[in-house]
Formats: sequence, C-alpha cells, structure tokens
Amino acid sequence: MHHRVVVWGTGNVGQPAMRTVLAVDGLELVGAIVSQPNKVGRDIGELAGVAPVGITTTDGSNAKAVDALLAQSDAVVYTASGDLRPDDAVDDVERCLRAGANVVSTSVYGLLHPKTVPTALAGRIGAACREGNVSVFVSGIDPGWAQDILPLLLTRAAGRIDAIRIQEIFDYASYHAPDAVRNLVGFGMPIDSRPPMLIDTVPTSIWGPSLRTMADGLDIVLDEIVEHVELLPLSADIDVPTMGTFEAGTIGAMRFEVQGIVDGAPFLVVEHVTRIGTEFGPDAAPDWPQPPANKTGCHRVIIEGQPKLTVTVEADDGTGNPAEGGNATAAARIVRAIPAVIAAQPGVLSPLNV
Repeated sequence: MHHRVVVWGTGNVGQPAMRTVLAVDGLELVGAIVSQPNKVGRDIGELAGVAPVGITTTDGSNAKAVDALLAQSDAVVYTASGDLRPDDAVDDVERCLRAGANVVSTSVYGLLHPKTVPTALAGRIGAACREGNVSVFVSGIDPGWAQDILPLLLTRAAGRIDAIRIQEIFDYASYHAPDAVRNLVGFGMPIDSRPPMLIDTVPTSIWGPSLRTMADGLDIVLDEIVEHVELLPLSADIDVPTMGTFEAGTIGAMRFEVQGIVDGAPFLVVEHVTRIGTEFGPDAAPDWPQPPANKTGCHRVIIEGQPKLTVTVEADDGTGNPAEGGNATAAARIVRAIPAVIAAQPGVLSPLNV
C-alpha cells in the first residue's frame, strides 16, 4: 500500500528520516516542514543530501501552508527537538493527529510507554487520536530500539537471566548540538552543579518508559525505579573545534544509571557513560566503560546469566561519526514503523505493538 509522508523537522534526525522515506518502498515523501528561514523553499532532496526531488520545503510559521500539507498526508515523521521545546513538540504532534495524520516521532518522551503516559498528556493525545482516527508511535535509539526490541530479542538467546544492562557510551564532542551539549547535558558546567538532564526524576521520566517496556516484554513487574548519578571533572582545558573551550575543573564525564528494581536488586539497567572531547584532551574517566578501540561511541547490551551475552552496536551513516550513525538508526526505526502505525487502532502505541 502507498503512504504519503511528511517530515516535520529537518535537523540531526530529520535529514536521515527524509532519506529513509525516499528509500523505502511504499512510502512517498510529499513534503517537509522547517523552522529555519535558510531552509524555507529548498528542495527536499538537496536538504536531505541526495538528488533533488522537485518538492520544496514548507515554512512552519505559515499555518495555512502547514494545514494544507497535513491534509494530504497519511503520516508525519515528527523529529523537531523535543528536548529544547517540549511544549511546542506536544502541540505540534496534537495538531497532526487532529488533522488525521498518523505520527511517528523521536520527540515526545512522555508517549514512550502507553500505560504510564502522564494523565494530562494522555488526555490530550488520546482525544486527538480519536478525533483524527489515527495513532502515534514514539521511539528512537536511546530511548528507543537499543532499549526495547534489541535486548528483548537477545533474551531469546539467553538461558538463565540475572540482569540486563543497556549502555550508551558516547563522546559528545561529535554531537552537532552545542547548546544542548552545554546547557542540557551539562558539559562545561561547574562540577558541583546538576545539569538539567540529570535533575532528580528527569532521567526516570526519559528512560523509565524503556525499562517498563522491557518489563512488559519479559512479563515481569518492577518494584521501583531508582537513579544513580556520578560526575567527574576535566583535568585540563579541552578545545573542541565545533564547541569551543571546556575548562579544567568543569564537568568532563558523567555516568548515570536508571535501574529497574526486582526483588530488591537492579534487574533492568539503562546506563549512560558520557564524555567530552577525549580526541582533543585527557579522558576525565579512563577507568569507566569504553567504546571499541578508535571509536567515540556505541550502544551495548549485556545480559548477565548463563551464558553471559555482550552485544556491541556501532552505527555509521557514511561519515564515521557515531552520533550521525545513531541518528540514522533512530530515523529508520520510526520511518519503517509507519505502515504498522497506520494499520493500528487509534491511540498511543508501544514498541511491543509495532
């Protein structure tokens, strides 16, 4: 069946999303909505880094043009940043759904686990799905497929399972979002501060739904979800060409866990081991888990038990940059879910439904 698709947001995830839509049989890219003036009116193919396709982008501030584009779409791939503008992202997704367009997105973390969507958000989005007779599916890589379909698949090759740990190991110097790296993630902040991403309960709000999805897939009940955070300082100034200087004594590495507790012990764990600028200066955390040699990032699933399974995933979108590779997998995950999302009953969908 043929599905008409619009991509809303053409940044780090939106560009590979456009390329994926263009590459997947049965999907037709009919438009892209942008917010930056220098992207308005450009050919979608050119913006996506492929051959021109003869369709130009739509200005997101032009309400009439956006409504007209939504009216002719079966699905919207919504990738505008939900980290920096979460309220706007919810408004946009609700608008798409009420217009009768199914939505797949990497932006609204609150929709990752349908059973525990916050009450106010569930009311808004549920009403919009019913009005538009459509569905919404939120995923990505982390949170996303690295924490649900991949570990659940690997459990089928495990015997006794004592614990499951999913790691993201990453150097943020390769991430093309300097404001988020400094002001949201917190690199370069005073070592005694707590970055916005790591304020108490925020990690659980973002990664807790992934733990609950895994628990659903394993048919277990989590007693509680707890957080653990550790920060280490840079021992010297580091100059990152795309981001400027990160000063000695400021946050240079962070390690945090969101733990799903079963019978008093961590059974499902999402762990982030994150650094800044190891290519340009000393590693603030040389003893913490590392990516494969000569790499700056990976995702890893460790299933403790018998046998013990360790699977490391590296993504490369042709540039050698693991951040861009990861973004490409996040885009592919949601784009390839479009036919299943369109076929589903109206509502918020779980990875276990798609």
